[in-house]
Amino acid sequence: MPSLKDLKIRINSVKSTQKITSAMKMVAAAKLRRAQEGAEAARPYAERMEGMVANVGASVANMEGAPKMLAGTGSDDTHLIVACTADRGLCGGFNGSIVRETRNTVRRLKTDGKTVKIICVGKKARDLLKRDFAGDIVETFEGIGKRGVLFEEADAVADKITEMFEAGEFDVCTVIFNRFQSAMTQIITKQQVIPFQPPKGETEEEKSAEENGGVYLYEPEETEILDVLLPRNLAIQIFQALLESAASEHGARMTAMDSATRNAGEMIDGLTLTYNRTRQAFITKELIEIISGAEAL
Repeated sequence: MPSLKDLKIRINSVKSTQKITSAMKMVAAAKLRRAQEGAEAARPYAERMEGMVANVGASVANMEGAPKMLAGTGSDDTHLIVACTADRGLCGGFNGSIVRETRNTVRRLKTDGKTVKIICVGKKARDLLKRDFAGDIVETFEGIGKRGVLFEEADAVADKITEMFEAGEFDVCTVIFNRFQSAMTQIITKQQVIPFQPPKGETEEEKSAEENGGVYLYEPEETEILDVLLPRNLAIQIFQALLESAASEHGARMTAMDSATRNAGEMIDGLTLTYNRTRQAFITKELIEIISGAEAL
């Protein structure tokens, strides 16, 4: 049985840990509000950008000379996976879920005979994936979102992807990230960004064209417009993925720290009860010894 001193030290240690987890919970809650507002505010723009590219590209996707970002390279032998995680831990299963999905995707592609390259956005992705796929990691981006996700940070990731694609280093690019739904729920999302895939369902532009019976005429030509729109759309979709990932990270951390704080409270209650019982046992033992000694005189 531990001594009273050992129990007291352990109670104080758990109380200190509880203060830390409680503080981390409040910080995560404050950051979550801003990150959630940013992710939700950017969704309509990202969706309309996808719809616009889909509408412009619909008439040229199968034409000779269509942009490669739209039509693809004609092959899918080499895949680039962009895994979006956090730089820090203590956020529940946030990082683990992305790494697990990335591992499964990479192994499935390799089983099919594909070549896979990985870009890690976040220190945790690199640390966890390098154990199995160190030779496949081509780039790591750290420090994104320290003071809120900036478009310049997403643009740097998009520039790297575009540079690799133009150099013929891959055929298909997929981004894996957590889409924010609530502080308790994040949805693992795989989004193919190269070649461009139209969003599922009919876009607002397509609905409007069908209802009005209109035909769009573009000036300049569609291919010239797409040469500008496709890289811009890539940067926007990466930016949206990073915003969703940041909001999911803060939500997961807030939930994890709330659970840790409650668990610490329950542990303190249990240790305090044990401490009181042990103390009472020691007092009773001493009283018995005093009484026994008095009776012996």
